Amino acid sequence: MESPRKPPERSPLWRLVPLVQQHKLRFWGGMSLINFGRLLEAFMPLYLKMGIDRIAAGDMRLAHPALAILGLMVVRYFAFNYGRRYVREVGVEIAFNLRQRLYWHLELMGPRFFSQFPTGDLMARAINDIALIRQLIGMGTRLLFVLGFSGLIAFIFMFYQSASLTLLLLPALPVFAVIGWVLAKKIFNQSTLVQEGFSTLSAQVQENLNGIRTIQTHAQEDREIDRFEATSDAYARDYYKLMFLNSGLTSAMLIATGFTTLLVVGYGGFQVIEGTITLGTFTAFIFYLNMMLAPIKEGGVMVTLFQRGGSAAARIFEILDREPEIRDAPDAAPLDEIGGAITLHHLSYVHPARSGDGWPALNDVSLEIGKGEMVAVLGRVGSGKSTLLRLIVRLLDPPPGSVYLDGRDIRMLPLTQVRGQVAMVPQDPFLFATHIAQNISYDNPSRETEEVWRAAESADLETTIRRFPDRLETMVGERGVTLSGGQKQRASLARGLIRETPVLLLDDCFSSVDTETEEFILSRLKTLRKGRTTIMVSHRVSTARHADRIVVLEEGRVAEVGTHAELLAKGGLYATLERQQGRRDELVQSLGGLTESET
Repeated sequence: MESPRKPPERSPLWRLVPLVQQHKLRFWGGMSLINFGRLLEAFMPLYLKMGIDRIAAGDMRLAHPALAILGLMVVRYFAFNYGRRYVREVGVEIAFNLRQRLYWHLELMGPRFFSQFPTGDLMARAINDIALIRQLIGMGTRLLFVLGFSGLIAFIFMFYQSASLTLLLLPALPVFAVIGWVLAKKIFNQSTLVQEGFSTLSAQVQENLNGIRTIQTHAQEDREIDRFEATSDAYARDYYKLMFLNSGLTSAMLIATGFTTLLVVGYGGFQVIEGTITLGTFTAFIFYLNMMLAPIKEGGVMVTLFQRGGSAAARIFEILDREPEIRDAPDAAPLDEIGGAITLHHLSYVHPARSGDGWPALNDVSLEIGKGEMVAVLGRVGSGKSTLLRLIVRLLDPPPGSVYLDGRDIRMLPLTQVRGQVAMVPQDPFLFATHIAQNISYDNPSRETEEVWRAAESADLETTIRRFPDRLETMVGERGVTLSGGQKQRASLARGLIRETPVLLLDDCFSSVDTETEEFILSRLKTLRKGRTTIMVSHRVSTARHADRIVVLEEGRVAEVGTHAELLAKGGLYATLERQQGRRDELVQSLGGLTESET
């Protein structure tokens, strides 16, 4: 079961430190260059003071201070330029690595996780939240370290120029700290609301685009537009409030620094008039004052970057801290060879999402399936057929000692071996937005074209593909939107057949295929799968009758097991289903028959 690990004691921001340390040479090298540039900048007012005092004394020897300032500016430019570049590169690389780590982690998660986190929400975290972390590291940390260093250096040089003017600033410093502290928490909380709102917005857009046909066929466009407008308005309100807090913080800092500057200029001007300090000293002091107040003026930006980045980091680590539901046992070991014999031993399973209702999907199922046997699983809707297949391929995790593959508990086999040697064709096929050939050969894109054609022929898809102008290179669109339901199912079946695995699981994958096509595929399947184990779930008796054995499930229990003839002779649930479907087929034929949906 997926569950969060014990929440870390450190804040999300501290958890980013190890990621920065992986690039410490470039990060601290960049910081050192920028700080070196700031140190050079601190010497420029000294030469400016020298020039002004010489002019005031009638001394026009200005070449030395002018050249010194020019040289400092050139070196400072290169130090700043390369330093910022290195720090930004670290931010970009950390964002790239974090996004890769998140994507890899998502690939390991199980169905329960994805029922809790909508796709749009996960996309927002992977794109928007990680972009905020990149800004935090590439710009926020630079502001923190560099502006802090600048303020310290400026304070030292200011004190050297005029201790009395410098001491005048001390009462103002706590004011800046209080303003930042009060608004920082509010910005963090509001930033979290904004990012959650963006996730909700993304999830709603993704859901609507996926369900656009349902929306249109039910004429619900106006309602969905109104629903999206309401979500968008809520997001906009939260975002405007965040911008208001950011602007408020910046404005408060500017007002406070402006008042401080006015106070220093007034008192410093008085000292110049009184002759306590020279005009050059006063000018240099004003430069240092601006240098020291720059971190405070940028404090609003820095606080925003850290609070939004911290909120984004918390949302990313919320995902990374969740353990995969299904993972390899510590002592899992692969089998040398998979034969395909499957044993179900008192298998019971309750879906985690339904654990409170006390109604198991499967209840005490025991079954022996020999190597090379074709077994059909039949039953009414909700009888546990699909759950059974998902447990065998470990898309769901069976209880220990309940599912065996070639005599080994399937939980003691590596997931890569189980899923590599047990192919499953789902009822709801998923096709990638690429051409047909890549969809069929998804497990191995380097397969020969002849292999792809053979798999398509086995799934009775070859003739259909040859009618397309681009044949195997035909693009199927997102989720196979250009194909009919039956064509998508047959493409998915071809994808499973081409793997030639020892075990093949077919989860009602003929539901959108007409009976004539189904008969052709099943006859080919018995030949192609000879010597290999095949388990097929179906709601059709006409499908199940082709199997060597038929297992009938009722409310999660095995109701009957036998061949088609044996089960008909028993007169149980299977015989009842056969009669019901027979009457339905007669009715369909009287109405003109059913064909595969091609549109």
